Parts: sequence; structure tokens; C-alpha cells
Amino acid sequence: MKNYIKVNEWNIIEEGFDPHRNKISESIFSLGNGRMGQRANFEEAYSGETLPGNYVAGVYYPDKTRVGWWKNGYPEYFAKVLNAANWIGIDVKIDGETLDLHTAKVSDFRRVLNMREGYLQRSFTAELPSGKQVKVMAKRFCSIVDDEAGAICYRITPLNFSGNFTITPYIDGDIKNQDANYDEKFWDEVTKEVNSSSAFLTLRTKKTAFEVCTGMQFVVYHNGQPVELKPEPIQNDKYVACQFNVAALQHEEITIFKFAANLSSENYPKDKLLQHCQEVIQKIFKKGFDQMLQEQAQAWIAKWEESDIVIEGDAAAQQAIRFNIFQLNQTYTGEDARLNIGPKGFTGEKYGGTTYWDTEAYCVPFYLATADSQVTRNLLIYRYKHLQKAIENAEKLGFTNGAALYPMVTINGEECHNEWEITFEEIHRNAAIAFAIYNYVRYTGDAAYLNEYGLEVLIGIARFWAQRVNWSEAKQQYVMLGVTGPNEYENNVNNNWYTSTMALWCLEYTLSALALVRNNNIGDYEAVVEKTNFLTIDEPLNWQHILQNMYLPVDEEKGIFLQQEGYLDKENILVKDLKPADRPLNQKWSWDRILRSPFIKQADVLQGLYFLEDRFDLETIRRNFDFYEPRTVHESSLSPCVHAILAAKLGDEERAYQFYLRTSRLDLDDYNNDTEDGCHITSMAGTWMSVVEGFGGMRVRHNQLHFNPFLPTKWHSFSFKIGFRGVLLNIKVSKGGVQLVNQSDKNISVVVYDKVYEIKAKTQILAEHEYVA
Repeated sequence: MKNYIKVNEWNIIEEGFDPHRNKISESIFSLGNGRMGQRANFEEAYSGETLPGNYVAGVYYPDKTRVGWWKNGYPEYFAKVLNAANWIGIDVKIDGETLDLHTAKVSDFRRVLNMREGYLQRSFTAELPSGKQVKVMAKRFCSIVDDEAGAICYRITPLNFSGNFTITPYIDGDIKNQDANYDEKFWDEVTKEVNSSSAFLTLRTKKTAFEVCTGMQFVVYHNGQPVELKPEPIQNDKYVACQFNVAALQHEEITIFKFAANLSSENYPKDKLLQHCQEVIQKIFKKGFDQMLQEQAQAWIAKWEESDIVIEGDAAAQQAIRFNIFQLNQTYTGEDARLNIGPKGFTGEKYGGTTYWDTEAYCVPFYLATADSQVTRNLLIYRYKHLQKAIENAEKLGFTNGAALYPMVTINGEECHNEWEITFEEIHRNAAIAFAIYNYVRYTGDAAYLNEYGLEVLIGIARFWAQRVNWSEAKQQYVMLGVTGPNEYENNVNNNWYTSTMALWCLEYTLSALALVRNNNIGDYEAVVEKTNFLTIDEPLNWQHILQNMYLPVDEEKGIFLQQEGYLDKENILVKDLKPADRPLNQKWSWDRILRSPFIKQADVLQGLYFLEDRFDLETIRRNFDFYEPRTVHESSLSPCVHAILAAKLGDEERAYQFYLRTSRLDLDDYNNDTEDGCHITSMAGTWMSVVEGFGGMRVRHNQLHFNPFLPTKWHSFSFKIGFRGVLLNIKVSKGGVQLVNQSDKNISVVVYDKVYEIKAKTQILAEHEYVA
């Protein structure tokens, strides 16, 4: 675990430059706006270890897999989120000597991510090998107002000399993905042009033929006055630049304002791409850096009004939750139903694809409560539009009659994950999609979604489960063989309790949804029956038989649900018995050793208890939690949040707080030694859940919000906002009780500590409750 980020409630701060941490910081200080994003690479040249990353939403490449593609049903490619043209570059030479922090002596280095206003600022003093010293201050942002654009203010001052500065703002499209399977470059050049102070480069992806036009325009000031320049245009393969010289005396400041845009053929006709890019550049250049920055600040203030969580008395916890919310808000806005939320967002390349089960299991609750319901509806419609692909994915594996298996990883609905034990066996992702439909309808009351979209998806998923089980003569029950549960440190197991339990829940919920749609709108019901060729008698009877005769592994003596058959055959050793040198296991142990060990990567049985908690009494949850948590290494970013929520439900403050810190500071402190690959964006929604569902005890039951909060000892208070069916509530938990402020024009009824409160529009109530630790 690293511990070099300074604690500040609104800023992420790094002081001092350590090249060994540079890739970690590049991830942590990343920027994005839902349309485009970038890692915190330097504007000037850097010859040290770095992971360049500039990304444009929706653009991908089907990189051919190295292994397995010759097997029936195996994906032929792994969809890569593409590293796109580098638009931030500003090369600086001082009397012919390159400014490069890898070769310079660096002092006074400070990097600040201002989360309140949405910009990144960096400052340092560099002493070049010649002894010349310069001071640099750089500020940049990806605009959430002009969401295809970004802007940079780069200031450089000679400190102990007067000299000639050669400065080259550029766009470099000659880039590649670090994770390219065959070290292939994925872009071809289409067009390029360079003018006196602007340049444009259009690239096309191989195979998928996406086109992206990246444009830039800049202006230079010397001692606060604009400089008349005669830049030299430079054009190389997939590279455009403007180079100019400025003579500066000691302590005279040179300022470069660089404006850039990325426009994709996903949003514009290819033959009009350059024209539209030029229009965007002209628009933001006319605004200027200061106006754009002011608009950025105002837009972020509005976002924080909707989604901020305030923690009093614990600055580290406050910083962490805001960092997680900030990254979520700059990754996905919900404005484009074609987009989804990749595990790394705009912060890195790892994992590929843009859609995992993480979206439905972890991100949906965050967006339900902090954004307009249409945002979550778009996430669900995204899956609906991929239903036919999910049916085709299932057909490749031998399923029939419209059974649907949604992919583990996708960008266009096709499965593109290339590890067999995940691709073929981690089928519980189907259940997460069904649960998200249930969660959305439960939260919003939008039952019409079932009629329009949801029921078709549920039928496809239910058909898959009905075909995936088989009858065991030995057990005289249905069984589920050869699966991988959420715990990926177990592969190809039989009767994983979570997978089987959620499969049964899907069948049950689909039957319930069928009845609901039939009763509410017989016309819609009949249309779905016809469209899906649903057998109105045979299929429900088959599903009911499975529901009544499914085998679920339990250990009666211990009073626990078994993660899978044979789990108790493993060595009975706990995480506390591991040597620190063995952690993390996935970086220190062989896969063979991991698979034979009892150690659990993330919540598995406990994931099911989290989803379906109302079906289990508190003691059942406690027994399973106390058994499985000590065996869990939490080497998945998705693990600590579920444990935090369950620990809070059990009143286990120590473990709830411990897991909250782990999930919230996972990337800031690099708990799993993997932040350099990018931040764990989807698990950040789990951090929000840890506070709201964990410490806040928020649930939706019977069309009402329920709260059962408790206050961690280290906190003076905490507050969060919830949007629910047209009402915006501000909930503050303190030592004296729970204050609920209705900020809307509608009345609402809520339940706090099992007592019903009516809160009229624009009023507040106090649910008195003294929390005893």
C-alpha cells in the first residue's frame, strides 16, 4: 500500500516527483468528460516510464486473441479501448536542450487534481543537465460543457539564464496500445493539415473503420502580451505540429494556451468530421481559457449539488469519497445510450471492452440516486439493444430457443473476453442484468420499462438458466455444473451457491414480471409472447419445477451456504495466516496454487446475501459473513464495498469502517499494487454504496425509502443526497439523530429506524436517535 497522496477534502495532491510512482499518479490524476479522457501524462517530453493514454468514447479495435480462438464458441478477438491521438503535447527545447523530467533535476514538484472545479494543475522547477533552471506551471481540463474539447495553460519561466525557447505544440497519432496482443498499431492516417496556429489530424481505425479528427489551436503570450509568431508547420506520418521560437530574458514568463478537440464518426458523418472539428476549435478558442475554466467550475458545482457526500471529522474518508464520485461523474454522463462504463473508464487500457457486469451490479445504484432516471434507463436499454447478440452468444455454446447469455466483456454485444474460465463459465453476469432491471423498477416505479424492454430480456435470461441446469439422477435434483462464481480464484466448480441462487431468483422474477405485464397491459404481454415465441404453459411449468427442485449446497453443522461443492475439502487456513510477502496472491503465487487454496478473491456467497438480504435473517448473514470474510483476500476491487455494507448491517463498525477505507482509498493508496494500470472506476460506485447503503442503511422496500443509519466513531457526522421518484432528499446523520431535508416540491413518506415520517415539500424533520458505539 502506498501512502504518498496528501490528505485534503477537495484536492488530490502529490508533492515531490518520484519516477517510480509516475504511472500510478498518471492514473489517479486522470481527467475525462464522458466523451473523451486522458491519463495525467506530461505535456512536455518524458523519456521515463510512462503509460500514455488518450481515449475517445465508443471507439474500439477487435484485437485478435493470442490463444483459444480456434475452439468452438471462443471469441476471436478482445475489444480494445483505443489509445487515441495525443492532443496534450507541447515539446520544449531551451537553447537546443530538451525539457524532460526524466533527465532533469526536479524540485518543488506539485500536482493537484482540483475536484471541486474539475481541473489538473502541475508545477515544478527543473534543472537541465546544462545547469539551466526553469519554472513551469501547467493547468488543463477536459470540458464537461464543451464535451468534445479540452484546454491547456502552460507557463514556463527561465530562472537563472536568458535564452531561446523552441516550443512545439503537436498532435501525435503515431501511438499504440500497451496491451496490443501482437504489438500492432491500430490507426491509419486519413488526412492532416497545419496552419499558422492550428492543426488537424484525422485517423481511421483498422477493421472497425472508426474515424476520429483531433484538432488544436494555440496562442502565445510573453510577459502577459500576445506574441506575433511565424510558426514552422511540421507534418510527419500521423503527426502534425507548429514550431516557433521565443527569446526570453531571465524571469520573463512564456504562456501557451492550447485548445483541442476530439470528434468521432460515431457522432458526425465522416465527410463532415474535419469541418465540425474546426467549428468546435473556433468556438472554444473564441471563448478563451479563462471563460472555459469558469464554465467548467460552474458545471462541476452543479454536479456536486446532486451527488456530494459530506463527512465531518475524517478528512481522509472525505477526500476518498469525493475522489470516487469525481471519477464516476467524469466517466459516464448517461447522455448517450450507446456508451457504457468500462472498469478503467478513461484512466487506462486494462480489461478492454466497455461493459462488464460491474455496471449492473455496482454502478446502477449510484446513478439511480444521483442522476435523472433516464440515465439508468439508458444503461438498461443498452443491454436491450444487445439482446439479439446475447442470443447469438448463447447459440455459439449450444443453447436454443432464444436463450440469451450476455457477454462477460463487450463493446458491441459480442463476447470478447478471452479466458475460457470466464468466457464460458462466469455466467452469473446474466443474473446481474436481471437484478438491475428489478432494481430500476423497484427504485423508480417505472413498471412500463418491463412492457417496453425488460420482459424480453428477462425471458431470454430465464431460458438460458433453464437450459444451463441439468437433472442429477444421483441427487434427484437439478444441478449447475462447470461454473465460475464471482470468486475467480475458483474455476470450473459445481453448484456454486451464488450462481445457482441467482439463477433461481431470475426464474422467479421473470414469472412475476410476466404476471405483472399481463395484468397491467394484455396487449403488451401478447406482443412480447408473440415476439419471443414464449410457450405460455410449458415454459412456466418447467421453470417452476426447477424452482422447486434445485440443489443448493449447505453445511448444516456450520449453518452456512457452501460456496460450492467441495469447498470444505480445502485447507482450513485464513488470510491472517498468510505471510505479507505472499500478497497479493495474484502477483506472487502460481495459478495452480491459488485454485487449490481456500482463499477467496471477492464476495461470492456474500454477494448473494447482499442482493437478496431480505430473504435471510440477521444471524444467517452473520454466520456466513464471519465464515467467509476471514478467507477473503479482497484482491478484486469489487470486494470491499460489499463487505462494508454487510458489516454495517450487522453493526460491526470496526470492519465496516475498515472496508470502507479500503474500497474508497483503493486507488489513492494503491492497495492492490495495480493502480498504474488505471483506476477502478466501476468499483468506485461501490464506495458510494458503502456510505449510503452501509452507514446510511438506505433500502427501497414497498415503494418507500428506508434508512437505518449508524455513525462511525471517527465521524462527527455524514450527509448524502438521494433523488427518489422526483424528490431530492438531503440526509444528515449525526450523534443526535437523522435530519432529512426535502428539497423538492413534492411530499414524501420515508421510514427511519422502522418509524414512518411524512416530509412535506420544502421542509425537514429530525428522526431523533442517539447512536451508541
